[in-house]
Amino acid sequence: MSEEKLKILFLSPEVVPFAKTGGLADVAGSLPGALKRMGIDIRSVLPFYRTVSEGDFEIRPLPDELEVPLGTELLKAKVLETRTQDDVPFYLIDREDLYDRRNLYGNPTGDYYDNLERFVFFAHAALRLAENLRFKPDVVHCHDWQTGLVPALLKGPYRNNPNLSGTSSVFTIHNIGYQGIFPEEKLVITGLPRDEFFRIDGLEFWGNISLLKAGIVYSDAVTTVSLKYAQEIQTPEYGMGMEGILQARRTFLHGILNGVDYGLWDPRHDAHIPASYSPQKMAGKSRCKEALLKEMGLDESLKSRPLLGVISRLDSQKGFDLLVELLEDILALDVGLVVLGSGDETIQKAIEEAAERHPGRVGLFIGFNEPLAHRIMAGADIFLIPSRYEPCGLTQMYALRYGTVPVVRATGGLEDTIVQFDPKTNKGNGFKFGPFNSKAFLNAIKKAIDCFRVPETWKRLMLNGMKADFSWDRSARQYIELYRSIIKGSTNNIKVS
Repeated sequence: MSEEKLKILFLSPEVVPFAKTGGLADVAGSLPGALKRMGIDIRSVLPFYRTVSEGDFEIRPLPDELEVPLGTELLKAKVLETRTQDDVPFYLIDREDLYDRRNLYGNPTGDYYDNLERFVFFAHAALRLAENLRFKPDVVHCHDWQTGLVPALLKGPYRNNPNLSGTSSVFTIHNIGYQGIFPEEKLVITGLPRDEFFRIDGLEFWGNISLLKAGIVYSDAVTTVSLKYAQEIQTPEYGMGMEGILQARRTFLHGILNGVDYGLWDPRHDAHIPASYSPQKMAGKSRCKEALLKEMGLDESLKSRPLLGVISRLDSQKGFDLLVELLEDILALDVGLVVLGSGDETIQKAIEEAAERHPGRVGLFIGFNEPLAHRIMAGADIFLIPSRYEPCGLTQMYALRYGTVPVVRATGGLEDTIVQFDPKTNKGNGFKFGPFNSKAFLNAIKKAIDCFRVPETWKRLMLNGMKADFSWDRSARQYIELYRSIIKGSTNNIKVS
């Protein structure tokens, strides 16, 4: 089978630039374009959320509506089409009562009560859309629990569908902490026969339904977003109850590191930063730092001192309870701190209070601001990612490209992408700590600051990071190898990392 004939149906609950809550959206926005550049016929599908309807996108409706089963009902859905700058077609499933909401999955009080219905509908609609388009996919590539039902549907109600018979599936876990768990009595909504699918070796999970488990059990290959995380989730510490089924499917489990869209994240041509720079011309980095200090109301004297940056969801999974514990110790090192993010109110309040105690030393923006994220990435000297667990992480790869040195916990994709710097050999691109405790985190920060105070060493460290290549092309080739292997019926011998 030639690459030109390989057909992929790509399903994700969120995609940049249409809708985003986390790194999944970045992956789902970038990988299809990389696959298309390699000759793959790829079609992407996502719900038509309010964020899409309110965005500035060129969208056209398709003429035919879909008839989509939801439990015992048969409902209609409209379909709209748009294209990205990579000319990848994106199809949007439009059902106003399910997707026209302020948020994607819930609100501050919790998840939407009907999330099962919303994403069961999406799963059926995507498969019926392929039939309407006369697009017979070789592989359906599904992402996270919201699409986990699809591999089960392909093995059940759709296995004799002429358009989908013989279609394989890949299921990618972006974060095993989100498992799509719903009450047993809602099984009827899925359209799956109870006797065949509600079993301990099916989608049953401690008496409930888990759509994440459905994706793991019924797909032809399971991937996650770094080699280290693929290993970690097979252990009780990181598997969150799914380690047993993942161990049972370990020969079908693969780690493929996410890539970076350097068209968006590169200081040589980043429209969001005040000055461009490159490994050959680094003067713009200093100008970016000066501008960031001014924007965040920080002391000008920090121009010559380390400026630490954070861009993240502020919660304990990301390790920011450690940061809060260490705030006074970190600021005692004669540094500045810039934080962009939102999340746990206790963590936010602690940083706000630190900013009040240390005017001109701590800059804080609660919420998300994409242009500011780029300016922090360019203007900071050191970037902090103290995650408890991190399936892949993208910000450390962005930081490397911007010459902003990462200090990370050695877990998941952080372990796979950051190499501990050795001042004696000048090899490495950042600093790591292993035990999840404040002492280890603080020691890693101190090592970074010690290097910062030796200009020639710091320059070498920055350049090491800027020369790293985590482009999507490498990852896309690995996905193509995986697609071909499952079409041939064996994934055991593929080499991915």
